[in-house]
Amino acid sequence: MSKEQIGPPPPGTDPHPDLGPDPDGTGSPVGRRLILGMVGLGAAGLLAAPVLQRGVETALGAAADKDPTGLTGLLPNGGGFRYYSVASSVPERGPDNYRLTVDGLVERPATYDLDALRRLPQTRVVRDVQCVTGWRVPGTSFEGVPVSTLLDAAGVRPQARAIRFSCFDGAYTESLTLPQARRDDVMVALRMQDEPLGHSHGGPARLYVAPMYFYKSAKWLSGITVTDEVEPGYWERLGYDVDAWVGRSNGRDDAPTV
Repeated sequence: MSKEQIGPPPPGTDPHPDLGPDPDGTGSPVGRRLILGMVGLGAAGLLAAPVLQRGVETALGAAADKDPTGLTGLLPNGGGFRYYSVASSVPERGPDNYRLTVDGLVERPATYDLDALRRLPQTRVVRDVQCVTGWRVPGTSFEGVPVSTLLDAAGVRPQARAIRFSCFDGAYTESLTLPQARRDDVMVALRMQDEPLGHSHGGPARLYVAPMYFYKSAKWLSGITVTDEVEPGYWERLGYDVDAWVGRSNGRDDAPTV
């Protein structure tokens, strides 16, 4: 599975913010063979048959997780997505250790494992995915639990106005107003393109916000916190619009994804 780009850095900022702080103070050297190998994999992904494409995406996703240069974010991918992360590395989680907490201004805080999420009523949405950088993937299906279902189960308090979403990469956050989060096409996604959500796509569970630019659909979701005001997320703090409606924000006029 590929790792899609969340969004670009605004002008004047680090062009590869996915590198993150280096705990050792220096980056790891990357040899010519690695760079050429990654480019070759990207080219193969554009030409290979679908059965081979899945293998190429898996290889590129693994390379991106270990790439200290961010260069894998520049590689083409036949699935239409771009490899990107704002953290230097992200641990994988599965049925044994994945947890999603719902807390904040609620009457009944809760913690869900994957099995519990899968037992809840699911919804399926098929829409185009639009990145604020311009690329678009048509007809992409997502399946999962409506965020409204989790909010109703938790009992939202009257003073609540917004939601803060946190991720187990330790870096990324997002936010929505309460009415936005309650839309029918906003969910905790567990499946994509009729397959379980892979790690490189933000699995095992991610936020999916169909009508907004894809940076709002936070990967590796671990927390839903109900708040009394909107708290700008990772990219909003760097200058992107909080209300990121496709075609009506960020100075872009893309066709809406609703």
